[in-house]
Amino acid sequence: QAQLVESGGGLVQPGGSLRLSCAASGFIFSISDMGWYRQFPGKQREEVATITSLYTTKYADSVKGRFTISRDNAKNTMYLQMSSLKPEDTAVYYCNILRTPYWGQGTQVTVSS
Repeated sequence: QAQLVESGGGLVQPGGSLRLSCAASGFIFSISDMGWYRQFPGKQREEVATITSLYTTKYADSVKGRFTISRDNAKNTMYLQMSSLKPEDTAVYYCNILRTPYWGQGTQVTVSS
C-alpha cells in the first residue's frame, strides 16, 4: 500500500522560506510521477508543481520563480523548496502520486507577520 508523509510546514514571515518533504513508501518511487498540491480553506486542491520520473518539472504560474520541486530517489523523498513566501501561499500542502488516489495527510503552511 502506497504511503506518503509530508513534513516541513509551519509558520513563516512574508519573504521567508520553507522546505517541504514528502517521504514515500510502498511503491516504486523512482518510476513514479509526483506532485505537490495545495488547498485553501473552502477551495478545491490546486496543482503547485509536478516532477516526472525523468525529472521534468512544471509549476503553477503563481509559484514560478519562487518554488522549486525536486526528488531524491535514493531516499524515496520529494521536496518543495519555497522562497519569497507570500501570505497568499498560506494553505495545506499535499503530495500526490500523479494520476492516482494516493495522497499524504497534508502539512500546514502559514505565511504571516
